[in-house]
Amino acid sequence: MFDPKAIVLKSLTSAFRNFRLDLESLPEDVYARSLGGKARTVADIVYEVNLVNDDIVRNIQGEKPMDWPKGWVTAPPELQAKEAVIAAFDASRDRVMALFDSLTAEDMERAVVTEHGQTTPFERGRFIVLHVFYHSGQLNFIQTLLGDDGWHW
Repeated sequence: MFDPKAIVLKSLTSAFRNFRLDLESLPEDVYARSLGGKARTVADIVYEVNLVNDDIVRNIQGEKPMDWPKGWVTAPPELQAKEAVIAAFDASRDRVMALFDSLTAEDMERAVVTEHGQTTPFERGRFIVLHVFYHSGQLNFIQTLLGDDGWHW
């Protein structure tokens, strides 16, 4: 039986767990450091993940999508240390999980209007999974640039 809520919750749990493990494996000094001088920092990547997560939560709850900043999203100074970045990620993850846990199967298929048109909470949840795994790949690449080619999941 197709259970959209169960599918999204299971996928979110996996994506968030793996992303969190990737964050834990990175050393403190790389969180605010741009490798090569142009690359986004770990803190910037996580800050964007959190913004997207939180915007989707608010949007599913009936709020208008946020106005996105121009250019690359960068983390504010107070969210550049490893402990603060992980704590902010955990809080964002918890908001996403609480929202999707509160939805019924019927809620998962209702209309939600985003900046890209109409969709559903089910599709928004799938997008969060895709987005988190995409950025997890960036964290994995940063790990390899630092000489760490191990799997941390």
